[in-house]
Amino acid sequence: MRIYKRQQIKDYYNELIIEFKDYHIIFRAYDEGIAYRFVSLAKKPFKIMAEQAEFNFPADQKAFINYTNKPETAPLEKQFFNSFEQPYFHYPLSGWNKKRLAINPLLVEGVKGKKLCIAESDLINYPGMFLYPGDKSNSLKGVFAPYPKEVQQGGHNNLQMLIKSRENFVAQFDKGTDFPWRIIIISEKDSDLTDSDIVYKLATPSQGDYSWVKPGKVAWDWWNDWNLYNVNFKTGVNNETYQYYIDFAAQYGIEYVILDEGWAVNKKADLFQVVPEINLPELIAYANSKKVGLILWAGYYAFDRDMEAVCKHYSEMGIKGFKVDFMDRDDQIIVDFHRRGAAMASKYKLLIDYHGTYKPTGLQRTYPNVINFEGVNGLEQMKWADHLDQVTYDVTIPFIRQIAGPMDYTQGAMRNATKDNFKSVDSEAMSQGTRCRQLAEYIVFESPLNMLCDSPSNYMAETECTEFIAKVPTIWDQTIALDGEVAKYVAIARKKGDDWYVGALTNWDARTVELDLSFLGKGNFKGEVFKDGINANRVAKDYKKEVIDIPANRKLTVSMASGGGYVIKITKK
Repeated sequence: MRIYKRQQIKDYYNELIIEFKDYHIIFRAYDEGIAYRFVSLAKKPFKIMAEQAEFNFPADQKAFINYTNKPETAPLEKQFFNSFEQPYFHYPLSGWNKKRLAINPLLVEGVKGKKLCIAESDLINYPGMFLYPGDKSNSLKGVFAPYPKEVQQGGHNNLQMLIKSRENFVAQFDKGTDFPWRIIIISEKDSDLTDSDIVYKLATPSQGDYSWVKPGKVAWDWWNDWNLYNVNFKTGVNNETYQYYIDFAAQYGIEYVILDEGWAVNKKADLFQVVPEINLPELIAYANSKKVGLILWAGYYAFDRDMEAVCKHYSEMGIKGFKVDFMDRDDQIIVDFHRRGAAMASKYKLLIDYHGTYKPTGLQRTYPNVINFEGVNGLEQMKWADHLDQVTYDVTIPFIRQIAGPMDYTQGAMRNATKDNFKSVDSEAMSQGTRCRQLAEYIVFESPLNMLCDSPSNYMAETECTEFIAKVPTIWDQTIALDGEVAKYVAIARKKGDDWYVGALTNWDARTVELDLSFLGKGNFKGEVFKDGINANRVAKDYKKEVIDIPANRKLTVSMASGGGYVIKITKK
């Protein structure tokens, strides 16, 4: 089973290898883009002092620029430490703020509607690539975090390693190695970008048996602040609360419940110190009795300091995986940590969700137990970011960030707000845009381990939507890009078994689009539809569910409210 958006991938390319005495350069040309990588044949240790990666454009093209989330007052070398989650700025390359680095993938507009997306793949033991205009016009260059020299424990709840000084090189190796692929994806039309496989195809294939890896949904505690109502116990980080989450998951067929930050003693960076309110053996036994798996949150340093002991101990207890958080770097040490963490977790048959980290670069193909990544400005921002235009961001990332791979975006809000009445509320968070937008994101966004961010109490008050969310697959047999335009709207169809799911999102413009469903082939089909209600522009939670016949001409007209969405599950009659 391939844990991906399609089960069959066409990996066709022309390849040129230029051989030198101590290294090779490999070039590949695909229908969807080009890529190159260096391969070292060295027999002894060496260091990489710098890498020249330049991307030159014929004119002052517009770009979608995703700066690091450090303020422009921070020197460039301080921007390597960042959370890799920021909105996009859309303006010409000449308008680039030269006090800031940007992360990839990065999209640049070409002529006649074409787009060029800069990305990388097979990042295994080498720093990730930032982008910066440098001193040349209409040009971008790769910038890489120097190798850490001195680090010190600190940061968020003492769970990070802060860089005190850096070396004058970016990477070091004991012998020859394959360096990451540098990629330029070229699209004729925007929707092609949402269908790209190139990052996945260029990653190192997995070795061994990963049939034990189980994708699925996760009932999540942190976003909804452990808030339950109509219960007879005090909610919070305690067994009674988590037993309630487990009951909810079991009722709806949700595979996992996560214990996010709070289950281990705070500021100790020690995953063997469990807070007294949590009895893990009792909780695991209860979850097992309900056929629900438990996943534990772990800060980076707490996980790394004694990785094998942690994995062995909790695997033997019956924990199914870890959500590892707050790496916030992509220098060589941290990139290698991701590989080591994946390998160790695989040894003990544990899933890994890398949160607080850089975008995926194919590690999920090399180690399929690495089932999700953050590196996205996800729905958690709605707890505190009044200024953020999440709706526009939602219809931008399918064309850029999602090219790199799955996103731990954490959708599923049952409190929904229009543009005028949205407000950040940390303890009772809401989403921007309509209810149907939240449903559609389970189809549009790729996420093999997919969170239900809201409270079980809110879900149980909205059973119709909850039943739909719980049953939407998280991996797919086929994916087809239907339509879309960067930062405006997107529509994607995905197949699982005999059923097709179509999800569409728009920006703040109400929109009607015609979707071509000719991929269905012959036969008569019906669709279960969730669409924005007639008053969704005023009351964002307003929606209508209906069953329709798919037109014989396979042309389906879809209307979405401002900040809206549309979902249809298609089955054969």
